[in-house]
Amino acid sequence: MSHRHLSRSVALQSLFEWDIRGCAEGEIEEIVERNIDEYAPGAADRSFPLVLTQKVVEHRATLDQLIEKAAPEWPLAQISVVDRNVLRIGLYELIYADKKEVPAKVAINEAIELAKSFGGESSGKFVNGVLGTVYKEMGEPGKDEVGKKRRHDDTPVDPATLPLEKKGGALVYSVADGSIFVALVHDIFGFWTLPKGGIENDADETAATAREVSVEIGADVHVEDKLGENEYIASNPEKGKIRKRVVYFTAHADKHELKLEEGKGGLDDVQWFPVEEIEELAMYDDMVPIIAKGIGMIAEKVKTS
Repeated sequence: MSHRHLSRSVALQSLFEWDIRGCAEGEIEEIVERNIDEYAPGAADRSFPLVLTQKVVEHRATLDQLIEKAAPEWPLAQISVVDRNVLRIGLYELIYADKKEVPAKVAINEAIELAKSFGGESSGKFVNGVLGTVYKEMGEPGKDEVGKKRRHDDTPVDPATLPLEKKGGALVYSVADGSIFVALVHDIFGFWTLPKGGIENDADETAATAREVSVEIGADVHVEDKLGENEYIASNPEKGKIRKRVVYFTAHADKHELKLEEGKGGLDDVQWFPVEEIEELAMYDDMVPIIAKGIGMIAEKVKTS
């Protein structure tokens, strides 16, 4: 067993004890120190499990929100204590850890091994599904660094055979004091992106997008022109592989104060930005061309109006 894997095992045992006893945040250090002495007395780096557990506890609210978003059919309280804390460790390393020290694939694989070692018969599969869903939503960071060896779940599938989940999104703009502003939402992965919401497969895309986006950002949104579509395959921990299709529009709204929809999982902020500042924001690579195209269309419309 590698030193890091042993340290993660100690971290999991410590978080399990901390969680099941309902301890305060400040008690995790004492628990970890005791478990290191008991299970890894010769550990060369005692700081790794200590820092890992402290950071997991520090970010617990965000990590739990991610778990609920990625596994909506499994309320947090119904997930076993072991699986819950394996997911917290895996998600922390997947999102917050230095990617040079802990590449995304390592974070996922280590969590799966912890689940198999300490969890139930289906724990490994469950953890794999949840972390895989988050990994896909993040845009598969580091995927180009992976070797050419194919994973067992990389078997090609016909997208047409997969269940379809549709969403509608919009680049919402407003003109104030001669400048163009756009409304973006900030997700808990640290990226600014376009507001969007789920729509029924047979619903009118324009009307449904206007309704969902208006609710998400707290503004009366009027959808205008279609920007394009983005389709990709994602992994759902319960349904397996599904096909997601997002259709994007430009939309107008008055520049009033925005208010993020309450209880909107995965988002933590919404703001207006002048178009000149957009290129400085952290955004998903696949969203950049869509937003750039939308800004061009909006600028042309404003210029000719």
